[in-house]
Formats: sequence, C-alpha cells, structure tokens
Amino acid sequence: MKKGQICEGYVERVDFPNKGIILCEDETVVVKNVLPGQRLSFMINKKRKGKAEGKVLEVIEAAPYELADVCPHFGTCGGCNYQSVPYERQLEIKESQVRRLLKPAFEKQMLLNGGVTNTEQYISEIFEGIKASPVQFDYRNKMEFSFGDEYKDGPLALGMHKRGSFYDIVSVKECRIVDEDYRKVLVCVLNYFSKKDISYFHRIRHEGYLRHLLVRKAQKTGEMLVALVTTTQETYDLQPLVAQLRALPLKGRITGVLHTENDSLADVVQSDKTVILYGQDYFYEELLGLRFKISQFSFFQTNTLGAEVLYETVREFLGDISSDGRNDKVVFDLYSGTGTIAQLLAPVAKKVIGVEIVEEAVEAARQNAELNGLNNCLFIAGDVLKVIDDIEEKPDFIVLDPPRDGIHPKALRKIIDYQVDKIVYISCKPTSLARDLETLLDGGYQMERVAAVDQFPGTVHVECVVLMSRVEK
Repeated sequence: MKKGQICEGYVERVDFPNKGIILCEDETVVVKNVLPGQRLSFMINKKRKGKAEGKVLEVIEAAPYELADVCPHFGTCGGCNYQSVPYERQLEIKESQVRRLLKPAFEKQMLLNGGVTNTEQYISEIFEGIKASPVQFDYRNKMEFSFGDEYKDGPLALGMHKRGSFYDIVSVKECRIVDEDYRKVLVCVLNYFSKKDISYFHRIRHEGYLRHLLVRKAQKTGEMLVALVTTTQETYDLQPLVAQLRALPLKGRITGVLHTENDSLADVVQSDKTVILYGQDYFYEELLGLRFKISQFSFFQTNTLGAEVLYETVREFLGDISSDGRNDKVVFDLYSGTGTIAQLLAPVAKKVIGVEIVEEAVEAARQNAELNGLNNCLFIAGDVLKVIDDIEEKPDFIVLDPPRDGIHPKALRKIIDYQVDKIVYISCKPTSLARDLETLLDGGYQMERVAAVDQFPGTVHVECVVLMSRVEK
C-alpha cells in the first residue's frame, strides 16, 4: 500500500477511542470514526514506519446492527460516534476496548503472582464488565456550544464543531444527549443574534463578538444556568435576550443568566470577567442524598444519574473503611474536584482530605461540605505532586480521580510510598489508566476489582474504576 491508494475493507474492531482497524493487503490500517462491521471505501492518507492511516470515502455497507439515525445531526456533528448503535452493542464495544487496553496489566500481574495458565479466565475473575448509564438520551447536565458558521461566509450557527473541522459549526437544534430545555435555549439565542446580524469571533482573524453559549442544568432539581461568552470588542444591551430566555416555556427553571467576557486567543471557555444579567451565578444539584452548589465553571460529572452509578461503585469497591464501627480512618481524595467523593465518604471516616489544583473547585467543595453539614472534610488547593509533602496526616485509604492524562509519574511514586492497604483509581481515559497501572503493579499493588462505567452514551468515552490492594511482602 502507498499514500493516496484507495482500498476497501471491513472494520474488524474499533480500538479506544475511535480507531477502526481494517486489514487490507495483509496490512493493518487505522480509520477513525467508523463502526465494527462496516464495509468501507477509504484512501490511505498517511504511511510511515509500517503504520497506515486511512480516511473514509464511503460506507459501502452499514454494520448489520445499525439503526436509523436517532439524531438528525449524527455523522455531521463531531460530538457522538455511536448514536446509530443499539445501546447494548455500545456497551459491548466499550467493554471490549477496556478489556483489550488493560490486558497487558493483567498479564503483568499474572507474572508477578507466579503465572496463571488461563489468561482470559484470570481476567474475567477481576474484570466485572461495564455498568450501563441509567439513561441513554437527554443525560448531559452541561453543554458548551460554539458560535460560528456552517460553511465559509454562511449564516450564523450555534452548536458543535462539524466532524473533522476546526472552523465549521453545526447548529444542533435537535441534539439528543441534552434535554428539550437546552434545545429551546439554543434556538432562542441563535434566533436572537441572527436577527440582529451580530458577528461571531473568527478564530483566525481574532475578530468578532460571540464566542460560546454555556448551559448547565441539574437533572434532579431542574435548575438552570445560562452563560453567554463574548469578547469585549463590541458592546450590546443583552437585557432583551434575558427577557426572551425567561419567557421560554421550560420544564426546568433558569436561576441565572450570565455574561462572561473572554478575550483569550485560545478556543476555550474561560472568564476574564463575568456579570450577572439575571438571578444568581449558581444552582443546586443533588447526588446520592447530598446537595451541591454548582457555578459556571465548577467541575461536576456531566451525567448526574450515571455519576451515582460511578460513585456507588467506588463506595462498594472501598468497602467498610471503619474499624469495628469506629470512624477512625483518614482518607485522601486526590484530584478531588468539587469534593463529591470526599463528602460521600466523610460519614464513615475520621477525616477526608481532598487535594485539587483548581481553586474555584476547592472553594466550591468547602461550601458544599458546609451545605451538607460535614465538618470532617479538609480541601486543599494545589498540585498533588507538591501538596502531599506538606500534609501532616497519613492516609489509611486513597481515592484517585485524575484528569484525562492520568497521574504525574513523580506524584504516583509518592502515592505508592504511603503504602496504604487500598487505592481506588477512577479514570476517564483508559489509555492513561493502563499506563499508571503498570507503575502501581511495580510499586507492590495489584488489581482486585475492575469495572467500566458508561457515563457517556452515544459517544466514545468510558470511565473505569479499579480497586488496588497492597501485596503483603
């Protein structure tokens, strides 16, 4: 095969996150954003060091299990890959991806334990498969929509990036991973600015006004926060828009409308300054009996009902951490975000110490602990790598919930040096988890229980929870 060659073939499998594997002329080709079982026409667009990548030209045959498109934007919008896949099959795909990624770690653990003859049986005894999300549609509690145009010099668009494009935006007026209230807010804002012919921020020229629309909604309380993100290059009276938003017939209730100014050149949602146009800059959500105050940029799991499954799994894996009914254990919740896990464990611990680098999240965690009447939680702002050296207490158990790239090797070494009996690792990127597991195995820990949890139906993403126990020497 050579670059520019056109080939045909069946997708044998899809490796995490979206890498379709096709055998062509006795060579393996990676083609992204495809489904197992599809027959494709594709062109080789990269070939180096014996590795080939292809770009889809045409889906000649759909996979036998594919459904008619549930979402009218599917295939054009870059947000979802699995909308046409029955949910049970989605779970099968993700489970097999996680199992394949973690297989080297399982094999290494087998060798450290003296070797086991039946690898698959050994893995099956530890890997508990995947847990489904309680809801498959309308599940997201946060969306960041972008302003732009659907094609060069086209009309104003508001939604998600077009698949494979840095510039083009698809107005996702019928998006299925958010509920009807999000769609009504999006249409309202898009219509308002379209009629006024107001410019959007151009990513190359760095000129224009409209940048993003951030919408958050609590699944339990129905409270909503709407934030318009713009540059400071132009000035408009936004109160007429606020009036239109407040007049929308929503199932939920808008508790606040914000105007966030952002003059950063990067295509990120951030705040140089935020003004409250209406109401307040926060709302409340409930999770496993606790109440959380959430602001514009607070970290909170994007699928509330799925998060309950995830955190119940964490509690189950950790088990009873008290001694003879006495709450005398210290737990470290590292990369703690807004302190959700810390607060769930606080009732059965002497003390829970959370460490998080985002100061706003730490402040939110402190407020939420007070809101829930928990006085044995301490939240520290800082980098885990640096902060844990200054904590006087020594943990009895550790919970890890790092960002997508996993844990810094030096920080992981310090975590291992505590030599706690149990570590629970929560991962939102199984490739990072697979790398960190190798280090934990070398550090004297082994996997006791592993489960995948689907928090993102219709998409390629999947969470994992791993219980590690210290090996007695």
